[in-house]
Amino acid sequence: MKKPLIGVPMGDPAGVGAEITVKSLMSDKVKDVADVIVVGDKEVLAQALKVCGLTAELNCVDDPADGRYEDGVINVIDLDNIDMASLQMGKVQAMCGKAAFEYIEKCVELAMAHKIDAIATTPINKEALRAAHVNYIGHTEILGALSHSRDPLTMFEVDGLRVFFLTRHMSLREACDAVKKDRVLEYIRRCTKALQQLGVEGKMAVAGLNPHSGEHGLFGWEEVKEIAPAVAQAQQEGYDVVGPIGPDSVFHQALQGRYQAVLSLYHDQGHIATKTYDFERTIAVTLDMPFLRTSVDHGTAFDIAGKGIVSDISMIEAIRLAAKYAPNFVQKQA
Repeated sequence: MKKPLIGVPMGDPAGVGAEITVKSLMSDKVKDVADVIVVGDKEVLAQALKVCGLTAELNCVDDPADGRYEDGVINVIDLDNIDMASLQMGKVQAMCGKAAFEYIEKCVELAMAHKIDAIATTPINKEALRAAHVNYIGHTEILGALSHSRDPLTMFEVDGLRVFFLTRHMSLREACDAVKKDRVLEYIRRCTKALQQLGVEGKMAVAGLNPHSGEHGLFGWEEVKEIAPAVAQAQQEGYDVVGPIGPDSVFHQALQGRYQAVLSLYHDQGHIATKTYDFERTIAVTLDMPFLRTSVDHGTAFDIAGKGIVSDISMIEAIRLAAKYAPNFVQKQA
C-alpha cells in the first residue's frame, strides 16, 4: 500500500527545526508509515546532520513526485535562502523569519496542488517573523491566510485524547468574554464536522469555564446563560454532545474513552491538560482548511539549537499523526 506523502517545512533555521527533521526521518517509526519531502535549505540540513552525528543523502528535487523515498535518503526542495556565513544559531534573525515563512508558503502551495497529502510543521519564531515583517503571529494564522481559510480549527491529540479550542491567542479576560452561546454552538458544529472528516465518530463534551462549572451561578453565570443553552440547542439539532462538564474531570474522562473529543474554552485550559499528560507526544492538528496540518507543540529551543541534543519524539509523532489521518482526510475532502 502506498504511504501518505507528508510535507515538512524546515522551520526557523536558527532553531531546532532542521535537527528534529533529520533525526525523525532516520527513525523507522516514520519510515514505516510515511514518505516525507522536506522544504528547506540544503546547507542548513547538512549542518544538522553533522551536529546530530547522522549520515544521509540530501536528494534535491523540484517536485515531490521526483523524490527517492528509500532508506538513507532525505528528499529536499531546496529554497537556498540562507546565507550560512550570516546564520547564528539560537539568535533571532530577520533572514530566518523570512526563510521560515517561505518554507511554509511552499508547503501550502504543494498541498493546495495535491502534490502532498498533509503538512507536519516544525517550530518557527514569532520575533523572527516580526523582524522579517511577516505580519502573522504564528502557524495557524499563516496557514489560514495562505489557504484562504476563514478561521482554522486547532485540535490537540495525545493518546486518543482530542481537544479543540474555542479561543486561542487572546488574553484570559478576552477569552472569558468570548464564551457566548452562538460561538459555542458554532464550534460544536465545526468540531463535529472536523472529527467526521478525520473518520472519528462519538460523543463530544464541552468543558465548563468556572470551577465546578459554576455550581448553578454560585461561581459564575457563563454555564447557565451561554454554555448549557448552546449544548441544548446542538442536541436538538442532532449533535452527540454533552456539557458543560467540570474542567477538573472532563479531560480525564475523555482519556478513559467516555468522550471522543473535548471543546476547551480557552488556550491554557486544554494545553495544561494535554501537556501535563504527555508533553512531548501532544500534537497540534489544524483543521477546517483544504489540507491537513499537524505540528510539534514546542518552540525553536534557541538555547540548545545547533547542539544535536534536541529530542525528536514530538516530530516523529507529528509525522505519524499526519500519516494516520491523511488518507481519510484526503478521501473526505474529495
